[in-house]
Amino acid sequence: MARLLLLVPTSSYRIGDFLTAAQATGAEVVVGVGDGPKSALRSDGTLSLDFSNHNLGVTQIADYAAQHPLDAIIAVDEGPTLLAARGSQALGLPHNRPESIETAGNKQRLREVLTAAGLPQARFEVLPIDGPAINRLGYPCVVKPLAMSASRGVIRADDEAAFKAAFDRVAKIIRSNDPGLRNPASRSILVESFLPGVEVALEGMLDDGALTTLAVFDKPDPLDGPFFEETIYVTPSRLEPAQHQAVENAVASAVSAVGLRSGPIHAEVRVDGQDAYVLEVAARSIGGLCGRTLRFGTGLTLEELIVRQALGQNVETAREDQAAGVMMIPIPAAGLLDYVDGVAEAQFTDGIHEVTISIARGETLVPLPEGNRYLGFILARGETPEAVEASLRAAHACLRFGISAPSAEPPGESTGLEQ
Repeated sequence: MARLLLLVPTSSYRIGDFLTAAQATGAEVVVGVGDGPKSALRSDGTLSLDFSNHNLGVTQIADYAAQHPLDAIIAVDEGPTLLAARGSQALGLPHNRPESIETAGNKQRLREVLTAAGLPQARFEVLPIDGPAINRLGYPCVVKPLAMSASRGVIRADDEAAFKAAFDRVAKIIRSNDPGLRNPASRSILVESFLPGVEVALEGMLDDGALTTLAVFDKPDPLDGPFFEETIYVTPSRLEPAQHQAVENAVASAVSAVGLRSGPIHAEVRVDGQDAYVLEVAARSIGGLCGRTLRFGTGLTLEELIVRQALGQNVETAREDQAAGVMMIPIPAAGLLDYVDGVAEAQFTDGIHEVTISIARGETLVPLPEGNRYLGFILARGETPEAVEASLRAAHACLRFGISAPSAEPPGESTGLEQ
């Protein structure tokens, strides 16, 4: 029987979907959680590992594998992807090079690699977090942390005053996440020229470097700033065929330049006319519960596709014909969540097959750009992308949120909702 190690951030709730997928393959599964430096196989079957000290984490994985041989290691969400690559490398399992994972996870390094490969992209500059806030690129521009996901800390500025305010705000967000600036990526801030156009996301799988596109998602809500909160994803995309091909070509070139060769990838792309600009590419699948929009072959889930490929099994990657989509429910205001009404009404909206509220009553709500969470997810299916989008908007209109005075608590750690 094949044995699979899933590396799961403690705050992720995708584990259920991955466990179901692994069980469908008949594989034995052990869940590795980042509990710290003391490695132990706990009574509930989970394996305690150190996610922050990768040298120790790899040693812990190797020690476990010496007694319980592993056939694959999969990172659930972005946090453990580098440890999964290093652990797989140590055990001789299929993997992406750790250097490629690091490049994909650092916006400065990614921009440098794409520039060297001759791929079109925004003009950019990297400024020290403690240095003067001087914009040499002109306006409008976008200010970003180097190593955060889900649009956290991403702010557009249209003039000098807005730029200085955005720079200071991004610096504060970075320091709240990494007070000691221990991560070298925390010591700099990325400034890019603003790219016009529409934004899409590509979900794909790599097999020995060859990219198979699983889905291209439209993002029908404009992402023009000042913040870039993603809400609706709908597939199949309504791009023109030439634009669709430009997106696939750009992502394939970016993946090749970065050096990713195996497993799932998630890319964000701006499309302006016939030009496609890769904003991000990550060695992971789409975050949150968004993967539940996708079905392949005879009904395989995205997670089952990932697990089967990691175990060396043949998979059918053709997506179902039906259109599908998800709304990541935005946080409307800062404060404490008192209640969410209208969930049953939203659930019974035509085309809706799931409404999940993922923040519990009494928890603190932190909107973007400081926040890194959504209130939940609405999933829909329909005959056309237009019908799916309409269902998602109608269901969201049913929801009513009670939010009390803002809490003074700082934003929490990542919840695995990276898109």
